[in-house]
Amino acid sequence: MPVSTLFAASLLIVGFATGAIVVAFWMLGRVSDSEARRRMAEAQLSTAESVVGKISETFQSLADAALRSNQQSFLEAARGTLETVRVEMTADLAQRQTSMDGLVRPLTESLGRLEIEIHDLELARQHAMGSLEQQLQSLAQSELLLQKETASLVTALRAPQVRGRWGEITLRRVAELAGMVEHCDFFEQKSHDNDEGGRIRPDMTVKLPGGRTIVVDAKVPLAAYLDAVAASDETARRAALVRHSQQMAKHVEQLSGKAYWSQFQPAPEFVVMFLPGEHLFSAALELRPTLFEDAARRKIVVATPSTLIAVLKGVSYGWRQEQLAHNAEEIRKLAAELFDRVVNVQSHFSEIGGSLGKAVDAFNRCVASLETRLFPSLRKIRDLGATTAAEPPAPEPIETVPRELTLFES
Repeated sequence: MPVSTLFAASLLIVGFATGAIVVAFWMLGRVSDSEARRRMAEAQLSTAESVVGKISETFQSLADAALRSNQQSFLEAARGTLETVRVEMTADLAQRQTSMDGLVRPLTESLGRLEIEIHDLELARQHAMGSLEQQLQSLAQSELLLQKETASLVTALRAPQVRGRWGEITLRRVAELAGMVEHCDFFEQKSHDNDEGGRIRPDMTVKLPGGRTIVVDAKVPLAAYLDAVAASDETARRAALVRHSQQMAKHVEQLSGKAYWSQFQPAPEFVVMFLPGEHLFSAALELRPTLFEDAARRKIVVATPSTLIAVLKGVSYGWRQEQLAHNAEEIRKLAAELFDRVVNVQSHFSEIGGSLGKAVDAFNRCVASLETRLFPSLRKIRDLGATTAAEPPAPEPIETVPRELTLFES
């Protein structure tokens, strides 16, 4: 049943009930007796209640019927709509599935390639990690070996003879870097007799132009410096550096007492104390800043490899200048000798020219004798019939004479 019909029927029933109630109240107003009014009212109220109940039942049944009818219609309409939507959605879903397959397939292929590359990278990483682990093990072994070798080197450097040999080798290397040649520009460990009848043997004697000599003595105060390097706190380090500076000052004092400048004549009035490392000198200066000045007052020049190379370079430059001066004197002597020889050769050329001139004169006189005295006699013999040979041609006289040399006059 349509909802509009149900609603109209409901309004009709309500109107009928309302009319009955109105009629009942009108009739009640017509009755004068109160008891009768009450009874009549109760009867009318009961009637109205029964009518309202019936109306409610009727309306409820009508509403149920309309609801069932409308529900069935709604379900059928919804079923049709849902079927249409389902078909449309199925077609759209198939289209979307096709589109998604087109989009997902390249991603799937890319993911497959990515998985292969990740697998290759993982293999390469494992290989690299294995190599790195081997390298780290080798590095650890090398570090252990280096620590052992370093400990051995430190132990060796604490021995006086090893330190002395290190200083001597470094001193020779510095001299070679400066361009000097052993036994020509410097001598190592060469013994000399001193004025007191003893023998002295400096580590190196460097020859200077003019017969002078520079004495170089290598010192390696290393024990206290190694203690300072290995110190675990600043106090121990400072105490070790104090001992190092004291050892350096003691070496300066001992070297000054040898007075090498008085044993080698002529020689500069100073001796070079060579330290094989810049760090040794800088560490001593850290706690004794006046070390260099104190050594200079004692006629000791403290030199490290860099400063000694500069000094020896200056000596090498002096030797080059000395060699240039010697070569210039030799060139002057050779030029004078060459001049004398050129003059002598000029005299020989003059003698040769004179001899050539005399030979030309003799040749010309012979030609004249042939033409004036010999050929006329030959013509007379031919004219007398003694021979039929042709007359030989007469030689031409030589007019060119040797040129005299005028560059030098003897």
